[in-house]
Amino acid sequence: MELALTILLFVALVATALTIALVRRLFAVVMLSGVFSLLSALLFVLMDAVDVAFTEAAVGAGISSVLMLGTIALTARSEKRPERYSLVPLAVVLLTGGVLIYGTLDMPNFGAADAPVQLHVGPDYIRKTPEDIDVPNIVTAVLASYRGFDTLGEVTVVFTAGLGVVLLISGLGRRIRRRREGAD
Repeated sequence: MELALTILLFVALVATALTIALVRRLFAVVMLSGVFSLLSALLFVLMDAVDVAFTEAAVGAGISSVLMLGTIALTARSEKRPERYSLVPLAVVLLTGGVLIYGTLDMPNFGAADAPVQLHVGPDYIRKTPEDIDVPNIVTAVLASYRGFDTLGEVTVVFTAGLGVVLLISGLGRRIRRRREGAD
């Protein structure tokens, strides 16, 4: 069941990405980008990476959508058709995708018992957490202590993005009114 759900989410991600590439209305692109972020967050939840899923949902679907909608309010509503098409971007994307897939071929299967993280890092955290930190929840101990700087970085990114949204929204109304007054 979990494998079927994972495959379904991946198919939905690919379909959403292709739709984003084909749509010319920028509002639809923003909404589809939010859908893509939420699908990614669901995939992270399936992989038991709830902290990453939360960050993806907050930044990817929430804050990014607000920023892109603010940008659309200040610019055009639809994308202009390109005068000519180039195959170079497609070649770069295909090459990069191929290199990324090649780089994952020797990785252990997800959740494999013989993976290095299961043999070395995980048992080490389980054994040392009560002695080192004296926190009963190992996940909290890992996020707050062992990976404290990483968690601080994630919180800083979310805070900075939220602050940017607040600053943009606070000046957005004035700019829109000035633009409408200038057009009249």
